[in-house]
Amino acid sequence: MTFNPNLIKDENTFRILLTTDNHVGYAEEDPIRGDDSWKSFEEIMSIAEDSDVDMVLQSGDLFHVNRPSKKSMFHVMRILRKYCLGDKPIEFELLSDPSLSLSNKIFTHPNYEDPNINVSIPLFGISGNHDDATGDDLLSPMDVLSISGLLNYFGKVTQNDSLNITPLLFKKGSTKLALYGLSNVRDERLYKTFRDSKVQFSRPNIETNSWFNLMCVHQNHSSHTDTTYLPESFLPNFLDFIWQLHFQNQS
Repeated sequence: MTFNPNLIKDENTFRILLTTDNHVGYAEEDPIRGDDSWKSFEEIMSIAEDSDVDMVLQSGDLFHVNRPSKKSMFHVMRILRKYCLGDKPIEFELLSDPSLSLSNKIFTHPNYEDPNINVSIPLFGISGNHDDATGDDLLSPMDVLSISGLLNYFGKVTQNDSLNITPLLFKKGSTKLALYGLSNVRDERLYKTFRDSKVQFSRPNIETNSWFNLMCVHQNHSSHTDTTYLPESFLPNFLDFIWQLHFQNQS
């Protein structure tokens, strides 16, 4: 895994590290491979620090299961504290209402705007099919990390029969970024919701066409069956970049 330290760095350029499917906790009982998943995640975050990125985008399955072990949670929290907290200033601003996009409804602001936390590299993440929200309160491990102030969980789905996907709007210098997120929904259900025109994408109402539109989504991209995937044609044409996983099954 390598990085290019000569990547463009100026007041108008967002530097973003993309990661997905870290699956922390995979094979953690294996005497040989048990530490591989969290060590790989730490390597990724060290690259983010060395590359002096503005943010990290995590597109689902940070954990291998939605009830991660204490060991898995410990290492992820340790790594996020080590690489995401610090005094480096945030060089972009948030222009939208974060409560419309972030899952944390108690502290309705991104962690780097919290006066009690020093964040140098904010991580924004969605949940995947392995670490999805479950139970009466629809909580996932991402909710735990969000309420602790270690990351920003966005794109959470609380009802899957009607979706309104609202972006986080960022500005760095003259560059404007609209960040959309959609946490994993069972493919058949999401297919039906899109097919029935019950998915709405909100767009910036100021200089609508001047934004770079980036979307994080964690769905099957290949048509293994007629309805167990997210067809590209379902997504709106205004999206400029889609950070989407292609996985084989729902296990």
